[in-house]
Order: sequence, then structure tokens, then C-alpha cells
Amino acid sequence: MKLIYFVVSLLLTPMVLNAQTRQEYNLKAWSFSRDSIHWQQVTVPHDWAISGPFDKKWDLQVVAIEQNGEKEKSEKSGRSGALPWIGKGYYSTVVNVGKVGDKRAILEFDGAMAEPTVYVNGRRAGYWAYGYTPFRLDITPYLKNGDNKIDVSLQNVEESSRWYPGAGIYRPVKLVMTPPVAIDPWGTYFRTLSVGKEEAKIAVDTRLRGYEGQKNLAVEVRVYHPKGYVERAFHASVGENGLVHDEITLHNPRLWSPETPHIYKVETCLYQDNKLIDRTVLKTGVRTVTVDSIHGFRLNGVSRKIKGVCLHHDLGPLGTAVNKAALIRQMKQLKDMGADAIRTAHNMPSQMQMEVYDSLGMMVMPESFDMWIYPKCKNGYARFFQEWHERDITNLVLANRNHPSVVMWSIGNEIPEQWSEQGRDISKQLQEHCHRLDPSVPVTQGMDRAEAALKSGFAQVMDVPGFNYRVYKYDRNMKSLPQGFLLGAETASTVSSRGIYKFPVTFRVTKAGADGQVSSYDTEWCSWSNLPEEDFIADEDKSYTIGQFVWTGYDYLGEPTPYDEYWPSRSSYFGIMDLAGLPKDRFYLYRSVWNKEKHTLHILPHWTWPERKGKVTPVFVYTDYPEAELFVNGESQGRIRKAFGLRVDDQNPSTGVLAKQRARRYRLMWDNVIYQPGELKVVAYDAQGMPAAEQRVETAGEPAAIKLEADRQTIHANGEDLCFITVSLVDDKGVELPRATNDIVVNVTGNATFRAMCNGDATSLESFVKPQMKLFSGKLVVVVQAGTQPGNADVEVSAPQLGLKKRITIATQ
Repeated sequence: MKLIYFVVSLLLTPMVLNAQTRQEYNLKAWSFSRDSIHWQQVTVPHDWAISGPFDKKWDLQVVAIEQNGEKEKSEKSGRSGALPWIGKGYYSTVVNVGKVGDKRAILEFDGAMAEPTVYVNGRRAGYWAYGYTPFRLDITPYLKNGDNKIDVSLQNVEESSRWYPGAGIYRPVKLVMTPPVAIDPWGTYFRTLSVGKEEAKIAVDTRLRGYEGQKNLAVEVRVYHPKGYVERAFHASVGENGLVHDEITLHNPRLWSPETPHIYKVETCLYQDNKLIDRTVLKTGVRTVTVDSIHGFRLNGVSRKIKGVCLHHDLGPLGTAVNKAALIRQMKQLKDMGADAIRTAHNMPSQMQMEVYDSLGMMVMPESFDMWIYPKCKNGYARFFQEWHERDITNLVLANRNHPSVVMWSIGNEIPEQWSEQGRDISKQLQEHCHRLDPSVPVTQGMDRAEAALKSGFAQVMDVPGFNYRVYKYDRNMKSLPQGFLLGAETASTVSSRGIYKFPVTFRVTKAGADGQVSSYDTEWCSWSNLPEEDFIADEDKSYTIGQFVWTGYDYLGEPTPYDEYWPSRSSYFGIMDLAGLPKDRFYLYRSVWNKEKHTLHILPHWTWPERKGKVTPVFVYTDYPEAELFVNGESQGRIRKAFGLRVDDQNPSTGVLAKQRARRYRLMWDNVIYQPGELKVVAYDAQGMPAAEQRVETAGEPAAIKLEADRQTIHANGEDLCFITVSLVDDKGVELPRATNDIVVNVTGNATFRAMCNGDATSLESFVKPQMKLFSGKLVVVVQAGTQPGNADVEVSAPQLGLKKRITIATQ
């Protein structure tokens, strides 16, 4: 196939901020090839590997995972997702910029996986080593009038990641044309110095590019209130160093927080000889972050415990190609659960992520590296650390420091050097570098070897000492920490498969079974970790803890613990929600503790067990109410109250008996229920002992219809927006079939297209990008992508084996 170039089109749109100032081209339309011979047209963001096929051969690793305590090497078939991300990829596009003149051209990548080398009109324009880092290239010397050809070559090498990293230009690319003297957006810094009830003190810095030798330069800055009017403005001459600094006061400020994510707009205008030559607009917020031993973590002067989750960057069936609609769906689900923070584990976030977190109200810990000098995997970031770490940290902070959602920086995760003086010194160096670039928030990292990190001083030098797991060591850790507080930087690692329940119900360190699944009774954890209750108790009972980040909010591709050696298994079991974004039972456990605005009442397991008639089938209830009574077909199984008096001590809860005892503080558990088909009902009682809510689960009959639930009925006709449709089967009474595994076929017509589908089964080898897949535990999710024209799209879902069809209409506008 011949290489096809895409000149300015609907997918390459110049966004003119001002006809006389700068122009931005969003470079979406590219040609792509794996061999530089056969080409296809693609839209960036793009992940070349997500279409599969799944195969254990792609990055088959024979290793011992030290983080899991392994001593002997063994075959790890799905460690990095079992998708074809290894190898080279090539992208090419053409952009028409008209007459170049004296304009400066900056090519901006938000990340490209991996080791991108960029060529402009056949000349090498630049390279970046780390696939997660946002970077900019000044391509002015290579540009010409009219059409300009941009080529990007990438390479992913084997054993360079411990999870699925994706492949390709998976985040947006922009070409920015500016005057020779221009505002540097990464040099603009909006920092809140202090906040009070009536006013906020703000520092505003602006840096210019190309100012050398120029005269009569001046900058005007306007700060727009969240309601849209100009609240403050100032005008200043530009100093010889190309910098402008001022401090202003905002009266009655609208402070940014997860509960009130108010956004201010900062407009910066550059003038020369009283003529406007450049203009930029920044969206930011007013907030302060402090941490100390007396008040703990404070946002805007108010103490709070962080209720966070860790997230890998893949979006399940969409792969690593970032998408705003998918991110918004995640954030709305997490906020409904009661979460208020994200750790971008273990890599730098995209700007699209950060903008969503800002606007929806989610605190963020952007993370930098998973390793420094010592390699965790053969070809990981350790290859680049010595030469690149300062540039990578610089770009991470400069690209993200104006986002009000950022509440701390992370300089590493479970770094092997934590036992050494060298590691302590690197920690100090990286932390001080973050402070120089952004003194507004503290710095942390996640440590998994508490004794070693404390002995070397590695933990003591951090602004925020972050510990991963081993809650029972917290009291001991505190005796050596001068900071007087600690963060659960990574917690829980409870594992489960949505809708899969195993008998007998046992609380234990997880073990691989014969089916590739883990029980959704939420009773299994990893050898290094624990159940959620351990961290709940620590947050509630220990004043020195400032919160936690759970591993993980969603399942992700790769790291299929405890099935690292099992095939097929190619994605994780850690998620509170599965790979399709469907909540597991554990979602409701967290919601019952974290969501203080809405009540939670959830029963597990489902109640369709024809083979278990007359057998013991335990029932758990997750609720924020203190007490509940369970009924089977109207017969009471007893009334149970939470065991609020239980505490965490220094005893490792590795035994099932101790873990179960502590779980009774948050779970209501009926251990001896005998299964009979019919109705399972729970009645919850409030603190006064009065009935407050009830929930029912019924035994399902034969499949009679398809049920479709769309997250939205209307999506934007921009060619990018997504609708997520949950598919299930129901009987003639509308009861969902929780164990259905039928084939589902999807056909989309009209002003949208089929994008992907996922059932959340970590062992499924069915393609995400083909419109046919089996239900898993009775459900799957279909992803539909909007076209570029307003109108309607019809999504027809069928179960051919059953002769059932259902249609839903999605509007695009």
C-alpha cells in the first residue's frame, strides 16, 4: 500500500488564538506503518497494539518478580498484557503552515511510546527517551513554506515494562506557530501563596522565549473569575532576563477542591511597541497544600484524609490511546465511590487527564519513575535514568504545576535503592529539583521496604514519607520518622474477579486456581498486602496517617497476579472496577466507607445457584448503616451489627482468622446461610435502630430479553466522543442473569461507529476491536464512537444463540 499523506483536513484543524499571534494545529491524521512499507491511515491518539491478537509470545518473560518476593525465575506469559507492543512503528503526516516568515515553530508531544525520534522534512529534529514524558521540539530550522512532512519513528524493546505500556503516539500532538518573541506556556506559573476567608495571595510569573536583544516589551495579565469576568489585571515591563513577576490579591476567592473544583482563567498578552504580538490562556485554580505533624494533610487550610486510588494509564479496551470521554467516565465512577485523589502509577499523566481531574475535582499525585539506576526489568527506565532523569522531572513539573489538582509530586515507586545512602542522596536531589520548579506542593514516593528505607535515611528526607502496604508496621515506622506523619502511598492489593464466587469462603493470601479467577467475596489479598479494612482502620484510628492510595481503581492490562504463570491471563485482578469499568463488589465496600453524601446497601453474592440448593452459601452486605437483618424467602437469618471496637495492632494479619475479625468492623457477614432459590433481602437499620433501607436479589430464570444501559443518550459529534453501553441478559421478570456467558454481536449504523467492547474477564483472548464477545458474569460493555455529523446512531445488540435482539438510539450533536 502506498504511503498516504493527510494535509490540513477535518482531522488537522488550526486553532487560531489570534489571527496576528499564535496558531495551534492539532495533528490528528497520520499514516502509520509497522515496517515503513505498508501504511494505513490512523487518528492520533493511537495505540497500535490494542487490536491484538493476544498471544503469550509477545513479551514472554522468564524472570523472578522481586516485588512479589520471588527467588526463582519462572515464565511470565501475561506480565505486559500479551499484546503485540514490542517492535518498531512509524508515523507520518503533512501539515500546511502557509508562509513561515519569522515565525517560531514548536512541536509538542504529550508522550509517545517509546523512544520517539522526530524528523521534519527529512531532517532529524529531536529525540526523547522516556515514552511517558511530555516534550517539546523547536523545529523552526527545519520548516519551509507550505507543506511540511513530519515523521516519527518509535521502538519498544522487550522486557522494558512490568505492565502493558501501549505502543505508538498514544497522546495528542500539536504544532504551535508563534512570533519570534513569544510567551512560554511552561514558563507561566500561577501559584497560591496563602488563602484566608476573604482573600488569597497569588504569585504570577511569565517567561518569554526569544526576548534577547528585543526592546519595548510588556506583558498584561488578566485573571478571570470562575463566573467569567475579569477580577484582577496587571501590566509590567519585561526584564532583561525575559521574566515578569507580580503578586496580586483575589478577594473572596473561589477555592479549588474536590468538592468545589472552581477554575480561574489567566490570560497573558505580550506587547511590543504597544502592539499585541502573542497571547496565551491558562486554566488553573486557587488552592494551598500543606502537611505537618499537627494538622496532617491540609487542602486550603482544612485537614482531610486522602481517599485515593492508583491508576495505570491504559483505558481497558481502548488501550493507552487517551480519550476524554473515557477519563470522565472513570472520574464520575470514582467520585460516586467517594474517592477524591488519583496517583498516576507509575508514570507521568497526560494533559487530557489533568484537565479532567481539574474540572471534575480530583486531587492528583503525578508520578515520575518506577525505577532509577537499578533495573526492575532488563530494559526498563534504568537505561536512561542517569542521563535523562533531570530533564524528565523538569518536563513533568513544568507541564503540570499550574493544574490545581496537583497536591504532591512522586519521584519514584518502590525504588530498589531505598536501602542505600546513594538512594537517599538521589531522593534529596530529585525532591529539591521539584521544589525549585514548584514550591507550592510537597514531594513523596512509595517505599515498600520500611526497615531498609528508615535505616538508610531514605524515608526521613522526604517531605511526605509514603509507605506501600504492611500497615501493621506503621507504628514502628513512626518511631523513626521526624516528619510525624506518613502516607499509605499504595494500599490493599486485594484481588477479585467480578461476579465470580468460590466456595467455601476463606480469608487468605491469594493462590492461583485452575480457572484463572479470584473470588469476588473480597477475601483474598497478596502476600505483601491486605484487605481494605486494614487501611480503613489505620485511617480512622491513627492520627498520624494522612490517607491512602488503593492499588488499584481499575483493572489494567498486564500484571495478572496471582496468575503470572497462568495462560491465558493477561490483565490484573487488583481493580475495584474491572477492565470494562464495571464495578466489582469491592466498589460498594469502599463506597460504604468513603461516600459520606449517599447511602450504600449492597448484597453479595448473586442468588442464582441451582447446583447449591441446600448448601451453605455465605452472604455479605456492604453498607454505611451500622446494622442489618437478612431474609431468605422471608425467613430471617438474623440481625447483625458492625463490630466497631476492633483495632489494628502490630500483628501481621496474614491469618484468615485475624483478617476476618477485622473485616467485621465494616462488613456484615452471615456465614451459615443455606441456599434456596427465591429472594434474598436485606433490611438496614440506622443508628437509632429504625429500618432505613432495603435491598433484594432474586434468582434468575431463563433468558428472555437483552438489557442495554447507556452512560449517556447524547454525545458530541466531534469524531472522538464515546458512549459506553452495558449489556446484560434478563429473564421475563427483568431479573439479570448473573452467570450468562452467551455470545453478543453488535452492529452500529448511522452517525457513529463501533469502537471496542470488553467483558472484564482477565482470561479472555477475544479481540477488543471486533464486534462479538461473550458475556462474563452476565455482562459486557460496548463502546460506540461519535461521528462528525449531528444525527442519530442505532446500536443493535443481539444474542444469536438465543434469537434475541435489542436496539438503542444514541444522539450525536
